[in-house]
Amino acid sequence: MVARRAAGIDGRRRVGHAGRKEGPETRTNHGIDLTVICDEPQFLAIGEGTARRRIAFRRRWPARGGLPGIVWLAGFGSDMVSTKASALDVHCAERGQALLRFDYSGHGASEGKFEDGTLSLWLEDALAAIRAESTGRTVLAGSSMGGYIALLVARALAVAGEAGRLAGMVLVAPAVDFTEALMWARASDEERRELMEKGVWARPSEYSHSGYRIARALIEDGRKHLLFGATIRSYCQTRILQGMQDPDVPYRHALTLVEHMAGDPVTLTLIKDGDHRLSRPQDLALILEAIDSFA
Repeated sequence: MVARRAAGIDGRRRVGHAGRKEGPETRTNHGIDLTVICDEPQFLAIGEGTARRRIAFRRRWPARGGLPGIVWLAGFGSDMVSTKASALDVHCAERGQALLRFDYSGHGASEGKFEDGTLSLWLEDALAAIRAESTGRTVLAGSSMGGYIALLVARALAVAGEAGRLAGMVLVAPAVDFTEALMWARASDEERRELMEKGVWARPSEYSHSGYRIARALIEDGRKHLLFGATIRSYCQTRILQGMQDPDVPYRHALTLVEHMAGDPVTLTLIKDGDHRLSRPQDLALILEAIDSFA
């Protein structure tokens, strides 16, 4: 949440526990006080049989109409109480705007093991949460992997004839095709061999002393959802914010994404000194401003 680093493509965070209710508290983010009410999360059952699981979510109802609802899509290993998600919650509370946040399977307060997760599973989580817990015109706001999932959600909604729900999209350091382009492509021959032979790769990360256990299933399943190589549609106006000092999702990755989005209006903001997290006060202000532009 606010006093900790926001997770990126490598940043796994676990804050709070299901079944425990926390009261109001003020935490500080780079000198800015944010008062966040951490109520006990609600749960949504998804899947059938052995794939059935409960994902945790928090929903803020609008205090006034006329504003599109916001759905926050967290990054790889992150959760719905990260710095950016918490700042957005405070912002929506002040504006009287609807907000839906949730944890993917194996993340935060949701059920499941992190290393069992795949893009297919997390996309199913996102679509189920959006369809069950949000209504009307919606802005999808996603960070890192969440930006990638936002585009996959848009494609799925379009196939189902629901693209009209999309009021806009804000993508923060979108990690499109990250399993292939940002993990597999960067892995050494030895790391690839470890992954294929053992079924899991202990991937080093600056966000965790022990690194992250990346399953072969995550890489193989990710190849079913690759977007680069064809036109990418968001089906709405899209704003992308990208740090130029981002070691996890290089800013040229965002440029490649813009090149693939010829069919939709896209604005790219490059933040010269921005890192992957984009959680400084000035970064948060830019993100909130981009979201507000769809009011």
